Amino acid sequence: MNDNDPKLKKVVDAADGLSLGISIVVAVLMGVGAGIGMEKLFGYKWLFWLGVFWGVAAAILNVYRAYKAQKASLDELKDDPRYKRRTFDDDDEDDDY
Repeated sequence: MNDNDPKLKKVVDAADGLSLGISIVVAVLMGVGAGIGMEKLFGYKWLFWLGVFWGVAAAILNVYRAYKAQKASLDELKDDPRYKRRTFDDDDEDDDY
């Protein structure tokens, strides 16, 4: 970490990592809440499970979107010369191992 980095960078990075977990829980809880609400409103028990299904589907969609965002940021680094693999010449005379 450089001296120029903000002091709260670790906290921000940790919060970014937690946001996926929180979004999964919130999506499932919202689906359960919608299912309970539809069940009470319309009186059909299977609407609860429809809400649970919607919540789980939303959680899976959140994971997929986070994966795509991480993949895109990784793809940006592939062209960065700082992260390219270095190849060394085998006939280098300096190597003593």
